Amino acid sequence: MDLHLHDAEPSAQEREAVDAALGAPTSGWDGGVRDPVRDTHVAFGGKAARAQRHLLLPALHALQSRAGWISEGGLNYVCKRLSVPPADAWGVATFYALFSTTPRPMRVLHVCDDIACKCRGANELIAQLEKTVGPEHHAPTGDHVEVADFAWVRSPCLGLCEQAPAALMQEFGAEPHDELIGHFDKLLGGRGVLGGAADGGAGRFSAALRAGQPAHQVRSFRRPAAEDSVLTKRIGLVDPTSLDAYRASGGYGALARAIEMGPEAVIAEVTASRLLGRGGAAFPTGRKWDAVAKQEARPHYLVCNADESEPGTFKDRILMEEDPFALVEAMTIAGFATGCEVGYLYVRGEYPLALSRMAHAIEKSREAGLLGDSIMGSGARFDIEIRRGAGAYICGEETALFNSIEGLRGEPRNKPPFPVAYGLFGKPTLVNNVETLMNVPHIVLMGGAEYATIGTAESTGTRLFCVSGTVSKPGLYEAPFGITANELLAMAGGLLPGRTLTTVLLGGAAGVFVRPDELDMELSFEGTRAAKATLGSGVFMVVDDSVDLPALLVRIAAFFRDESCGQCVPCRVGTVRQEEALHRIGARRTRGGVQREVALLDEVGAAMKDASICGLGQTAYGAIESAIHRLGIYNGAPR
Repeated sequence: MDLHLHDAEPSAQEREAVDAALGAPTSGWDGGVRDPVRDTHVAFGGKAARAQRHLLLPALHALQSRAGWISEGGLNYVCKRLSVPPADAWGVATFYALFSTTPRPMRVLHVCDDIACKCRGANELIAQLEKTVGPEHHAPTGDHVEVADFAWVRSPCLGLCEQAPAALMQEFGAEPHDELIGHFDKLLGGRGVLGGAADGGAGRFSAALRAGQPAHQVRSFRRPAAEDSVLTKRIGLVDPTSLDAYRASGGYGALARAIEMGPEAVIAEVTASRLLGRGGAAFPTGRKWDAVAKQEARPHYLVCNADESEPGTFKDRILMEEDPFALVEAMTIAGFATGCEVGYLYVRGEYPLALSRMAHAIEKSREAGLLGDSIMGSGARFDIEIRRGAGAYICGEETALFNSIEGLRGEPRNKPPFPVAYGLFGKPTLVNNVETLMNVPHIVLMGGAEYATIGTAESTGTRLFCVSGTVSKPGLYEAPFGITANELLAMAGGLLPGRTLTTVLLGGAAGVFVRPDELDMELSFEGTRAAKATLGSGVFMVVDDSVDLPALLVRIAAFFRDESCGQCVPCRVGTVRQEEALHRIGARRTRGGVQREVALLDEVGAAMKDASICGLGQTAYGAIESAIHRLGIYNGAPR
């Protein structure tokens, strides 16, 4: 393959970082010193070259972490190591929001301005940053670029909604470090931005930011586990970094039981449990497992989708941070039952603590013989590899996730064929998200029939609700399916004092706004379906009268415009037209009046829903449509 490499060379640090990620080069053909005698006997191309493509994302992360951005020379070196054409690698590098192909400071603060943070004062916080730190960073231009030591940028949802407003500090270099920062406003001094921070406090903090010392350790909101909790029963009680502590709490009992039962019996119990997927589609888990297990093609792959990027969603982050060994055990059971020998855990790039804890749990489990060539001495093989995302909401779609793992742009594929027959690397693939898999050990231990007695007839088990927005006690709540929205709101302490409820957003940016008079609805798949709403990924975002709802809709539209992969016209064009119409309404510069703009929004929304390749375009108008026609936000009659 002629790679058409450019003349730019990598720095010694970039070369070292890539070699650390990919291993030392074996010949001049993949980046080592040229040896004419040796290299004439080395064949590196065709199938061998394609087999390395899946390492492109880790290699790009290595470059970014070391230098703060992906230079032309660094990209050249990655392309040579992996035999990827530079234009192809450039297309991948520019696809992800966390990667930069222009010079960037060695410290970057990503400040969330998405919907949950907007409800908790992100606009005021950003105004304060602009005043005390300076304007938002933009890509430098010109031949002689000077890059500051520190910059801040706006960010879509960081998955820290229960601690809004939130931020992510990234420090690059020889010892890179990422840190999520919760309740970021309180770090700007005294009473925080929402209460009017003193300039002195903000000034001192801006100096700390420039020095890379935010000094704020994240801890999620905690409360005693409920008696009927299933997935959260260990959180706050069991050391998440200790395999011994996990086993002492009953961990790995389910894997031992599964091995004793055998694959077919495990799948039978999962089927009997009537467990539905928790990622939003609610597909029967047992049916999916059975379909993968019966595929004759080998190998089979397991993919755990931990790329939760839906604004308002943070449940998977907390599970990985606080009970990582449980996810390793759940993935191992799933792999054992469906004949998968390799599992990929795809963690969103903005979750540094979850990433490190999962890597630690995998390593310790492997050392204990709980992963590897013979799990628990059974002779069955299963191991897990981690892939870190790089800031792309679309990669939560299963086929886009496959492409990302394979080193391609994270664009969805047409279906059929479906992943159970043709998924990752073209092989049968089981895809489940974190919450879905975490139910499996409990099903194995208690039995599918008993598990099915929890919840409702059509929605069995418990559900994790991500409660955020203008509520007194935002956090992660576990409750059996069938709880009402009013009951969940009461569990979270109700509204902030002196506020009036405007609406609740169910399911996230791709979800539905519901009215205050609809909160007696049952939170189950059938209950929300009957109410023409959705549970989606478990988002329960409370919006009161202090929030500018039309501005929130514009932010939702901007989110979908930014996150569209651009592959199909209905989504690529429709998300832009949707945002433009909302801006015109907000600026009172409509083309023929508000109702004509609403009619245009309805038409664009219908086109996106009917013709988009994947769920992003199909749901991009859902929340906005519900605000217009359900809440009557533009003075229309609610319906």
